[in-house]
Amino acid sequence: MKIKELMTSDVRYCSPSTNLAAAAKIMWEADCGAIPVADERGKVIGMITDRDICIAGATRARGEGEIPVQDVISQELYTCAPGDDVRAALEIMKTRKVRRLPVVDNSGRLAGIVSIHDIALKSRTNKSAELSPDAVLETFIAITAPARTFAASA
Repeated sequence: MKIKELMTSDVRYCSPSTNLAAAAKIMWEADCGAIPVADERGKVIGMITDRDICIAGATRARGEGEIPVQDVISQELYTCAPGDDVRAALEIMKTRKVRRLPVVDNSGRLAGIVSIHDIALKSRTNKSAELSPDAVLETFIAITAPARTFAASA
């Protein structure tokens, strides 16, 4: 199964100069927890999540309306292409611990987005061995596993 069969094509995004408050508003209006960040040519350069916005807002002296997205996004970007196999996307999500991947064309321009949720829904209705619910569950467990473990206080 190919990513183009699962991805959302009508994707909201922002630019690197968009402030965090405006990015949060886009997420609120689109009812999503992450949006791609694209440059003036439409090339995807990062992702911003609701968590990124919350942490930045809580840890910086400036307000969310004064902090540009480019100051918060990660330097690492993981993507997939419309023609990629869904199992390859699951592997990226699993190893990189990300719930969503921007889908980009050959020139890096935004074509859509695919989430672990999109894949899980398809695995539930697709009864072939091509996309097993167990593979989706394994990926979800890997994504949501704590990065660090903390010792309990005595």
